Formats: sequence, C-alpha cells, structure tokens
Amino acid sequence: MKGNALMNAIKVLAGGALALGVLAGCGPAKQELHVYTWSDYIDAGVIAQFEAKHNCRVIVDTFDSNEAMFAKLQAGSTGYDILMPTSYQIPVMVANKMIRKLDHTKLPNVKKNFDKGYFACMLDKSMTYNVPYAVTLTGFSYRKDKTSGAPVDSWKVFTAASLKGRMSLLSDMRETIGAALKSLGYSLNSEKKEEVDAAVKVVLEWKKNIAKFDNEQYKTAVASGEWFVGHGYSSDIIQTIMDDEKGVIGFSLPKEGFTVCCDEMVVAADAPQPDLAHAFIDFLYDAEVCRANMASVCAPMPCAPAMKLLAADAETAKLASLIAIDAKVLAKGEVLKDFDEKPEIRKMYIDAWDRIKAGE
Repeated sequence: MKGNALMNAIKVLAGGALALGVLAGCGPAKQELHVYTWSDYIDAGVIAQFEAKHNCRVIVDTFDSNEAMFAKLQAGSTGYDILMPTSYQIPVMVANKMIRKLDHTKLPNVKKNFDKGYFACMLDKSMTYNVPYAVTLTGFSYRKDKTSGAPVDSWKVFTAASLKGRMSLLSDMRETIGAALKSLGYSLNSEKKEEVDAAVKVVLEWKKNIAKFDNEQYKTAVASGEWFVGHGYSSDIIQTIMDDEKGVIGFSLPKEGFTVCCDEMVVAADAPQPDLAHAFIDFLYDAEVCRANMASVCAPMPCAPAMKLLAADAETAKLASLIAIDAKVLAKGEVLKDFDEKPEIRKMYIDAWDRIKAGE
C-alpha cells in the first residue's frame, strides 16, 4: 500500500511538472534541418520517419534548375543544411566555398550500401564533397494514342508539324541545347562555337512547334492530354507511367543520345546543423528507407540492397524494371560536365540560350 501510494504521488507530481512545462512553453525547441532540392524529390513518409527518429523538423525548399539554385546561393541566401545539385554543378560550388567536405565516419550506411556501378554516372568519384542521391535520364514522355506516325524514338519528334502547340521543351540551358547537339551527332558538352550555333538553329526550329519551355507542367499535361510530348526527366515521367491506368503514356530515350544526370547530396559550408545533415544523408542510404523513397520518387538510387528489395516486392517489381539502368542503354547517354572553370565556354552557352529565349 505504501509503495502504491508513493508511486501515485510521484505520478501526480510528474504529471503536474509536465503540465507546467507545457503551459510555460519552456521545453527545448526542435532542431530544424533545411533541405534545398528539386520538387517532388523526397518521399514525405521518409521525411516523417527521420523527423520522428531525430526529434527534429525537416523544412524543404525547392528549385527548378541548377542555375537558379546556384544564383540564389551566390546572392547570399543562407540557412540551408543540405543541397541537391547535379554533379556538374559541384566543382563551381567547391570553388566558391559553398559546400564543405563530408565526414564519412558519420556515413556508415553509405559505406556499406553504395552501389559502385553508379560511378559511371558521377563526375567526382572520390565523394569528398558529395554522395549520390539519384540518377535521371533526360528524354521525353509522349501520348501513344496521339503521336501515330511521329518519330517518337528521336529528337526529330520536335519537328513534327502535326504536334504543333502540343509539345514542351525543358526550360534548362544545358538540357535543351544538349538535346539539339545530340540530334546533330555532337557531344552535349561541345566546346565548339560552330556546333553550339548549329544547335541554336535546331532549337529555334523546335521552338516553332512547342507550347512553351517548361520544367513542371509536363508532369501533368501529357497525362491529361493537353500536351502530346513533354521533354523531361525520367523520374517524373516514370511517375506518370505508374499512375497511367489506361497505358497511353510512353517514355523515349532518343536514339541519337541523351543526358545522364546524377543528383548529389552535399552539405552547405555554413550549414546550421551539419551533424543532422550527415545523419539525414546516411538515413537515406538505409535499405528499407531507400526502397520506400525509390517507390515514391521513381528514380534509381545507388543503394544496392534497396534495389533488390524493390524488385522482390510484387507491388514494386514493375517500378524496379522501369528504373533499372541497363548498361547498353546507358552507353548511349552522356553525363553533363561543368563549364564554370571555362568562363568563355559557359558564356558561349549563356549567349546561345539568350538567343533562343529571345527568338533570334
């Protein structure tokens, strides 16, 4: 009896203390992790799991191009912990002291689960500043029921007069000029002015047939039938295919070649929460977490055991087959390279893009 009475008294006192603490609002504030990434690129459930595990709050801001992300940081925007640039953007971020070296002792899952087959998609294989997040291939989605007779296996689809006003091109300098370069048989990393000038002429011809340059609307416009062809990223397109109950959406990787991009996770030089940032990167390399993330994002991620789990699950086996990177297909792709250490080449591309947007 005395023991029970004592325990009840302790419970009452503890409950009162808790109530006072809540009422006074004097509990410790949760840590906040700020992530700057592409839209629809991290599963909400995965974020919720991390928040629960680390008693923190994850705040996600988004950008629609590497150039927009870089410009915002260069203009002085601070407070981000994790950034997710594409590989080619990392060297200039290092040069501008925007990101810090990673502490790989805090990334045991990365060490254990990283699939070295993805080295082919990376520019910096040392992973000094970066850990790969996901790989995307740039092609286009198309409506099978609306493009009969059109060359849907080729970049020439954008010359099809029958599809005029029902197509879109990415509002991305390197991607769209790169597509035109590949259509001409050139490298999408060409440094030759005559080749880039020729690509400008190609894009200007394509421009006559498109509805707009766009990085977001194509995700839904092709599915709804508003557009019949949408230049875009494999992860977005595969998401629409997975949701396509009628089976009318196709995905093309043009026979002339295409872009291979590896989006990476880096920690900002002035990150308010560098330890939490490392914890988040490592969390995303947990096999079960990565499996759930891939199932949501629909992009291949370089966590070897996660891909095996995805393929073994009957509910996600179709997705696993769609996002698996075939070596023969990958051989037709080309990884974008950075021109920021070659300012004259970068200026050539910027001038070319300005001419395209102005409609030369």
